[in-house]
Amino acid sequence: MTAELVRGQNHPLDRTRVEIRITAGGPVIAGVTLGDERGTLSGVEAVAHPGAPRRTGVEVPRQAASEHRVAVDLDAMPEAVHRVSVLLALPAGAGSPAGFGAAAAPRVAVTGLDGSQLAGYTITGLGAEAAVVAVELYRRQGAWKVRAVGQGYADGLVAMLRDQGLPQAAELATEIEEAVSLGHARAVPSPKLSAPLEQGAPPSVAARRAEQPGAADPAPASQGGGPVDYRHPKRRTAPAPAVAAAPASADAPSAPVAGDAAGWSMDERLYNQVWGMFEDLARSVAAYRSACDFAESRLEQELDKALADPRSRMGAAADVARATARDKHAALVAQARAALDRDLAQLAAESDVVEPALPPAYARWDSPVWQGYHVPLEPPMALRLGDLHLPEVLDLRIPMLLRLPLERGLWIDSGPAAYAHALDLEREYPRRELGSALTDGPPDEAELHRLALDTAVALAARLLAVHPAGDFAVQVIDPGGTAVPALAPLLETGALREPPAPGAQGVAATLEALTRRVDLVQMAVRNRAADSLPPDVDIAEQLLIVHDFPHGFDDRAVTQLRYLADEGPAVGVHLLMVADRAQSQEYGPVLDPLWRSLLRITPVPDAHLADPWVGHAWTYEPPLVPKGSQVLRQVLGRLAQARPAHRH
Repeated sequence: MTAELVRGQNHPLDRTRVEIRITAGGPVIAGVTLGDERGTLSGVEAVAHPGAPRRTGVEVPRQAASEHRVAVDLDAMPEAVHRVSVLLALPAGAGSPAGFGAAAAPRVAVTGLDGSQLAGYTITGLGAEAAVVAVELYRRQGAWKVRAVGQGYADGLVAMLRDQGLPQAAELATEIEEAVSLGHARAVPSPKLSAPLEQGAPPSVAARRAEQPGAADPAPASQGGGPVDYRHPKRRTAPAPAVAAAPASADAPSAPVAGDAAGWSMDERLYNQVWGMFEDLARSVAAYRSACDFAESRLEQELDKALADPRSRMGAAADVARATARDKHAALVAQARAALDRDLAQLAAESDVVEPALPPAYARWDSPVWQGYHVPLEPPMALRLGDLHLPEVLDLRIPMLLRLPLERGLWIDSGPAAYAHALDLEREYPRRELGSALTDGPPDEAELHRLALDTAVALAARLLAVHPAGDFAVQVIDPGGTAVPALAPLLETGALREPPAPGAQGVAATLEALTRRVDLVQMAVRNRAADSLPPDVDIAEQLLIVHDFPHGFDDRAVTQLRYLADEGPAVGVHLLMVADRAQSQEYGPVLDPLWRSLLRITPVPDAHLADPWVGHAWTYEPPLVPKGSQVLRQVLGRLAQARPAHRH
């Protein structure tokens, strides 16, 4: 239930992963401070700001804008953090107001990842203040609450940071201003709040990519407001093909072309194009949701106005007023949906030409490109980790591309928590629309475990296939010996050089060998002595699949696993954990660094990933091989044939 707060009021939070959504009458800087029980900061590392947007458990935007989304994971907060304060500040420079009183009152809403509002607060009564502590999330007796603060500071960021006990307040304020100044060209101006849809629909995807001088770079936003330039900085628009039947309209979108983005190679252009589609879809859905929110708030205002006078609450006039308000609401929502559908049609057309053109590293397993697979001579720049989609458009999937070499490991969560959210999705949307692995009925614990292993095998096979023969190797730790059936494609094709390491002794031996490899390669890199490595050290990149953690792991093994997660990626050792996170929590805080260093994915659809632009909760779908398909074995077989030639 939504709580509308006033200054000083608090409200309990029923979840620990939340978003702070901020809207203001003009561009503002958003930041977060992490304080102790008294709100005192330990140092500059306790402040998340545009120059350092990520701190433990929190991420803030990198630029000044009139709308922000701040992601907060309270479970990830260090034990010393008791107050998470959300800060707003006006950017310096010409065109910015001197105080918050010169623009519309900023509003802060605490929401769930699905957008459901938990608490809201409109910060009224501001005048010359140039910075304000909007709200704070604070820990009390093991539970978290939100408090409306609204404490303003006329002297701006310096005074606000100094008030929280930060000695380096002036230096940090300067750093923040410099970071915002560098990102000024990307600043998003304030939207026109006076019935935006009545003045015209939001700019289409085509309009946002319209060919302009300097289109390779985003255009600076005008301080006076105007159309928002949503173009992806690495996207460009190809000229539309000539049509003999009729001249093309100046506003008509260009025909989609695969590789229509900046880049030195086709792979780089496709990579940038996919990211551009990802951003365009995020922006279009954000505009649609914002328009729907506006229509809803206007409906509430008009209904409140119609019912404000007790003398006119009943009768024909009141009925007409209510009907008129609802008609306006329906018209605004319909217009917003029409604008979204227009953008979706163009993005769907682009997806139809881009998907068949993707190389194996970016393609789905059912793509025909795998039928002509050849072992590459060099690794690609990215790898497809799965698909992403939003609930407003379930049939448009955006490839989730992860840059190579991997900078962090992966955790495939095989526990029931992943499936619980998938069930929530299916209650809201039909199974036929989700197109998920759940179409054959709800999986039990064993089925979830099997799907997690299938996901691990599919990812390992893809990593092997996109690297030159011999440049990438896979090892498996399987203490209980239960993963062998799922690993059959890797074992039978020789993709696994050694059988899975069983038991506690196998765990210890494998981790010891990989830890030694990391240490030796690190020393060789530091001393520029790669030729001095012992002959038994395999310099190929290594993927370690850890199955059924924490069974078979003692404290030493857990410490080595954390070490590999932290230090391994820099020298070519990567982790792929397959385990139930809930069962692994018995180790407590000792594994917190491991959670933070690995990217969580799921074997069933789950909305747990956020985009870096507006913070939508995207539903992730794993890259499973279609049932009955032999493509994975065929690809691994061709890779096995190339290995002897590689050795010679």
